[in-house]
Amino acid sequence: MALMPVAEAYAAVLKDAEALPEETVALNDAYHRTLSRDIAALRTQPPAAMSAMDGYAVRAADAVPGARLKVIGEVAAGRPFNETVHAGQAARIFTGGVVPDGADAIVIQEDATRDGDTVIVNEAIKAGKNIRAAGIDFREGDVLLPRGTLLSDRSVALAAGMNHPQLPVHRRPRVAILATGDELVAPGAAPAPGQIIFSNVFALAALVRSEGGEAIDLGVARDTLEATSSSIRRARDLGVDVLITTGGASVGDHDFVQEALKAEGVDMAFWKIALRPGKPMMHGRLNSMRVLGLPGNPVSSYICAFLFLVPLIRALSGRTAVDHVFEHAVLGHDLPANDKRQDYLRARVEVGSDGMPVAASVGAQDSSLVANLAAANALIVRPPFAPAAAAGSPCTILRLPA
Repeated sequence: MALMPVAEAYAAVLKDAEALPEETVALNDAYHRTLSRDIAALRTQPPAAMSAMDGYAVRAADAVPGARLKVIGEVAAGRPFNETVHAGQAARIFTGGVVPDGADAIVIQEDATRDGDTVIVNEAIKAGKNIRAAGIDFREGDVLLPRGTLLSDRSVALAAGMNHPQLPVHRRPRVAILATGDELVAPGAAPAPGQIIFSNVFALAALVRSEGGEAIDLGVARDTLEATSSSIRRARDLGVDVLITTGGASVGDHDFVQEALKAEGVDMAFWKIALRPGKPMMHGRLNSMRVLGLPGNPVSSYICAFLFLVPLIRALSGRTAVDHVFEHAVLGHDLPANDKRQDYLRARVEVGSDGMPVAASVGAQDSSLVANLAAANALIVRPPFAPAAAAGSPCTILRLPA
């Protein structure tokens, strides 16, 4: 089977990836969820003209240096003053207080001198000074959070200010993660000869959660067709949206993932793509469950998930922006010519003296080197058959999650 180009594999993974159904969640649970509808303000903010400072509410025409104004009352936040400020009068006011009728400016207390029930103006002031006009933030009916918004901490605060105790969001994608391999043992164990500590599940689960998905650990399937098939059936029965397998994706005598997927009725879209690292990646569908078969090497597994799973989760979550953002940088060192596979080199990106990002490889690019992956903050993307490039040449990078 010929290697599928990365762009074609990406299109296949994202094909028909529609947002999951809507559910309503309390505001406290809305962080990092994706809105399923436009959200309009249920109130005007501020609902009336408010004082921005502690001081005195006055008529600007009266606020001339040396003017003596009679203080007729006090306005605190939440306690409006129901009288009108007339010529020669002022009202003591505190930040957040509703500006009383008749007043059109606030003389801050530092620019005034209090003398009993009189205030002496020390600085002239213009109309509107130190007043927050009604609706200066937003007005009732304003759509401030459009459908597809990934709710940040600031947008949750905005929704609260708009008087929404609940929000309509898309259901979180449920992503099951299945590791395969007789050699795998959990962190904290004492590996026997030939065994290795597995890390893929932890990286993949963290990646899923960081994109707003729900990660479900299916454990480790041993290298038998029945064990692998049984785990695939479990994912199906759980009704997950995406099944991720890691390991067993190649063609060795102990690699059963592809055979098991086909035996369970998964319609395979591709196997093997022109990608480094990650050539033996698979993708298919079993009814509504999407399947991504990732390589077992931890770097290959993570980079394939970053490139393909992350945009898929975003699409299923209903986000309007799902694609990775490519950036321009310059190489920090020479690179040789590339072969037929698209390369994703682990790199550190720093800001150069001219302000341009400079990308330098973290060292050896073997797909088993987790320390190099952890040291990287970006990937240098090199297309198939890219010619040799010297230090200082332009390049394309993808930032890795912080």
